[in-house]
Amino acid sequence: MPARTPNTIDKPSFTDSQVFVECDDLIVSKTDLDSRITYANKPFCYYSGFREKELLGQPQNIVRHPDMPRAIYYLMWEHLKQDQEFFGYIKNRRKDGGFYWTFASVAPVYENNQKTGYLSVRRCPGDSAIAVVEPLYRKMIELEKTLQKEQQIPMTSAILWKAITKEFATYAEFALSL
Repeated sequence: MPARTPNTIDKPSFTDSQVFVECDDLIVSKTDLDSRITYANKPFCYYSGFREKELLGQPQNIVRHPDMPRAIYYLMWEHLKQDQEFFGYIKNRRKDGGFYWTFASVAPVYENNQKTGYLSVRRCPGDSAIAVVEPLYRKMIELEKTLQKEQQIPMTSAILWKAITKEFATYAEFALSL
């Protein structure tokens, strides 16, 4: 058996065990430009199930749940590359394999006119929002699983845009309307 390093995080099997974010809680994390966690507040540790020392230095996607479509993260990074804030509904994994939903705001952080990283602030999502988003994401993931990697983002993005452009010009408008 290979030796374990202190930063090794075991990937759990995923469960249907959901933890609900309290509406008074703000989950906050800060990353460097490579998306490595440099700050994690107590609610982030609590909801993710990781201790602070397990999170610091790890990529933010340590909490990425496999039920999240790649196209949503692609959209987030497109916003961040243009120095725009991203708003979206995110299903995060917990260390124990469970999950928690959040409504996230992610934005670039600047110090002395230099981009130094990203700040993510998450809060509880409304149940009615998850009732809209979850089936949409599920449809995207189901298609994603059937496609080659280079086709996943364009094809699942098409599902997203078809669903929202009837009423909204952007994903942010859609997300903020729920």
